[in-house]
Amino acid sequence: MKKRNVAFELLVFESLEELNRQDRDLMLLAIDARKDAYAPYSNFRVGAAVLLDNNEVVIGNNQENASYPSGLCAERVAVFQAGAKYPGIIIKSIAITARSKNHLVDKPVAPCGNCRQSISEYEIRQKSPIELILMGESGQVMKCHSLADILPLAFNNTYL
Repeated sequence: MKKRNVAFELLVFESLEELNRQDRDLMLLAIDARKDAYAPYSNFRVGAAVLLDNNEVVIGNNQENASYPSGLCAERVAVFQAGAKYPGIIIKSIAITARSKNHLVDKPVAPCGNCRQSISEYEIRQKSPIELILMGESGQVMKCHSLADILPLAFNNTYL
């Protein structure tokens, strides 16, 4: 038996103002996208902004549905739109932010499992890491170098 430790580096910023200009601007676009989320059931609004290698930015927000499995998270809306509109263009980073009508979200929100798997597919296909910039409504912002950092044992096409 071998024991292995899986670890990754996470940058923690005390506020949005500590980010470099590019990351801050991307997060501001995610915050703006969050405003248009359709979240009448959870009251949990999520915005995402995807920065592509050609410097285009694609936004997304969560779109709920009374038939819960039919909705989509902000991250997948943005990533799938980027893939549809700019096929083959590398995704450099994704800013994600969330706000609740029910309570203050004052810590960074990471993608759900479905979104991690979906983003992982793009990261593996493009053979290049996708940075994640994570924030709640206010407070700290976290940044990690790659989706693989938060999903180290991802399922991929090599298993098929």
